[in-house]
Amino acid sequence: MLIIGHREVRDILKGREREIISLVADAYRLHDEGRSALPHSVFLRFPGDDRNRIIGLPGHLGGREPVSGMKWIASFPGNVAQGKERASASIVLNSMVDGTPEAFIEASLVSAKRTAASAAVAAGLLTTEREPSGISLIGLGPINLEVLRFTKAQLPSLLEVTLFDLDAERAHAFAAKVRKIIPGAAVHYAASAEEAVAAHRLVSLATTAGTPHLDLHAAAPGTTVLHVSLRDLTAESILGAQNVVDDADHVCRERTSLHLAEQATGGREFVDVTIGGLLRDPESFRRDPDRVTVFSPFGLGILDLALAQWVKQQAEEFSIGTKVDDFLPLGAAPRAA
Repeated sequence: MLIIGHREVRDILKGREREIISLVADAYRLHDEGRSALPHSVFLRFPGDDRNRIIGLPGHLGGREPVSGMKWIASFPGNVAQGKERASASIVLNSMVDGTPEAFIEASLVSAKRTAASAAVAAGLLTTEREPSGISLIGLGPINLEVLRFTKAQLPSLLEVTLFDLDAERAHAFAAKVRKIIPGAAVHYAASAEEAVAAHRLVSLATTAGTPHLDLHAAAPGTTVLHVSLRDLTAESILGAQNVVDDADHVCRERTSLHLAEQATGGREFVDVTIGGLLRDPESFRRDPDRVTVFSPFGLGILDLALAQWVKQQAEEFSIGTKVDDFLPLGAAPRAA
């Protein structure tokens, strides 16, 4: 068993945005080709507690280097007020030869960076401006910081950032981080989420909202909304937009905004295309310049597994991590050649 801790994962992933974006795009293509197994995520909730949860995401991704395993990610929003991270995660990877666990990886950064990379892939495909200059970030936690980092790697023309968070002090602290990612960036503060939506034609939503709180009436025609947190937008806003998802079966559940839209209409006709389908066939979707397009990624576990496997390969190549030779019961370890 190879155990790879947070600092080691951080060092492996640092500055590798372009490679991670490419890896995520490849995973989406394989999924669209049917070369994956992706059961529904398991949501562990607690009696009398409608905020906290732990989610299990099992999966398998095929291709030249198949991978199987599971991500186990906890979301406790109250952590933020205590100065702790909202989410914590780990990933176990299993051998494709005999099923034994091969690696245990601290996955908070894996989760954040694959989420941001998926948003960057969508931004590159969907933005209506040839060289977009600005992005609005609503919800100023680690996810939107990574979204900014990866979107800047995908769209180098971004030089202006508008921020909104319910905590104004948090917004000002976030601005300092923005300037480290984009030196010389013009940073603006919005007084409301609606003002932030109106500021640019590229918007990222990464909040802890559990129920819809925002419509898109303020959005300019042609705006692209990266709906990373999935529960911000009203069902009416979803139904009025063009919609791109990662997987309709996964995203239309657990009371996401798209699930509410499905319940309101009795169908999923409002979903226009999957991101994997768009990557494989760019002609499969045409943006209406007069409408908003919303990308809603459920966060497929195969993306975590693909990135975790890459981290494992890097760790093995450079002798990073802690190898535990007696983790498995006697006789279960692979025999030496």
